[in-house]
Amino acid sequence: MTEWFRDERPCTTIAVDDRAVQYGDGLFETVAIRDGEPRLWNYHVERLQTGAVRLGLGAPDESRLRSALTAALGQARAVGSRSVAKIVFTAGQGPRGYRRIDSAETTILTGISQARMPPDTCYRDGVELRLCRTRLALQPQLAGMKTLNRLEQVLARNEWRDESIFEGLTLDTDGRLICGTMSNVFLFTGQGLVTPAITRCGVSGVMRRHVLTLLDSAGIECSVRDVAMEELWSSDGVFISNSQFGVLPARRCGKHSWQPQERFEQLASMVQMSGIEEGPA
Repeated sequence: MTEWFRDERPCTTIAVDDRAVQYGDGLFETVAIRDGEPRLWNYHVERLQTGAVRLGLGAPDESRLRSALTAALGQARAVGSRSVAKIVFTAGQGPRGYRRIDSAETTILTGISQARMPPDTCYRDGVELRLCRTRLALQPQLAGMKTLNRLEQVLARNEWRDESIFEGLTLDTDGRLICGTMSNVFLFTGQGLVTPAITRCGVSGVMRRHVLTLLDSAGIECSVRDVAMEELWSSDGVFISNSQFGVLPARRCGKHSWQPQERFEQLASMVQMSGIEEGPA
């Protein structure tokens, strides 16, 4: 169950003429809350603010976002050592029609719920992936952002009901590997590490950014570029990243499988040492 708050006050409804409802006009962030504190908060705020400017909404003040989150955490019953805060930033209420009115006031909604973590075996033995049939449309204007329109991800995630499959990988309409339905993907190759560029579509995750920053600080090169499907199948190993679970190794995708990688264990150790507590015991 998620407890919702609107600008620091509990709420159970949203106006039907809010543009989030009518057009998916807005953005969201899903923030890991650990021991009452938001993790990678600056990255979340920066992505939300950057996305808001790109959508023409104007960047919300960090103080407003922080105040709304603090109030929600202080009032929610679901807060534990591991919780999740979903921050929804909408274009506000307005009349019918795609054009926004100048006087519309943006809305901040904050939902607090308990975190659901993968079992320890996922970190130790890896997770099973699948390749989704749903393709991501090319739209550079929206690439990288977490807009409220997630229909491609909804379609992709509803392609399977098999509980043994943890995540689905998605391609763009030109057949390039982009990301998972809820994660970003990294490949181990003979030359090093590779992760798909998020310039035409897909979401640029905050954990992806954190991993790239850690790698750069350690002097480990990770190429950010277009990735063909053949590179996935020929890679030495694969792992996925997400703001909630950190990093997880992949053991299989369809008929292709990968063995546990010493290089992943080293990377996972780096991630844990940076304050991301999830990982193999």
